[in-house]
Amino acid sequence: MEKIKLNIVAISHSVTQSHNYAVILSEEEGGRRLPIVIGGFEAQAIAVAVENMNPNRPLTHDLFKNALTEFNIKVVEVIVSDLSEGIFFAQLVCEQDGNVSIIDSRTSDAIALAVRFNAPIYTYEFVMEAAGVQVEDGLMIPDTPKRKSSRKGDSYSSMSVSDLEEVLNRVLEAEDYEKAAKIRDELTRRRS
Repeated sequence: MEKIKLNIVAISHSVTQSHNYAVILSEEEGGRRLPIVIGGFEAQAIAVAVENMNPNRPLTHDLFKNALTEFNIKVVEVIVSDLSEGIFFAQLVCEQDGNVSIIDSRTSDAIALAVRFNAPIYTYEFVMEAAGVQVEDGLMIPDTPKRKSSRKGDSYSSMSVSDLEEVLNRVLEAEDYEKAAKIRDELTRRRS
C-alpha cells in the first residue's frame, strides 16, 4: 500500500470536543488535512517538541525517547494506519541494529515520538478518504467521494447534514456570510 507523507501544520482546540485539542496533519503533496482529536497532555507533548522547548525535567515522551536511544532503538517512521469507529490507530516503525519492528501506538503518542526522533509521519489513502478534509478558500471541507456535486458550482448538495452544520459553524466564525447563506439554503431544502 502506498503511503502518503504528512506534516504537522497546527495544534488547536478541538471544535467538536471541549477540553481536547486537534493536531492537524497536512499531506505533503496535496491540499488535504487530517484532523486528529487528542488530549491536552498529548497536545502539550507535541507542542513542546515542535517548538524545541526544553522543560526542566523530561516529559513522558522525552523519557521514552531517552530509553529507546539508550538501547540503540530509533523510531524511523510513524504510520497513521487505520481508522475504526472514529478512532485513529498508529504504528511506530522502529529499527535496532538493522532489525525493524512495528509497535502499535496511540496516534497522539506516535506523533509526539515522531517529532522527537525527527521521523516522518505517513498515512494511507483509505484513511485520508475516510477522515481527510480538503482546504478550500481557507475552510476545511470534508473530503469524501460524494462531495462532487452534479449541480454546477454547488459542492454542498452532496454533503451530509452533520457535515453541513459543521461547515456552517466554521464559515459563520470566519464571517463568510455568503457561503453561510448557501449552506443554510441547502439545509433548509433538505429539511423541507
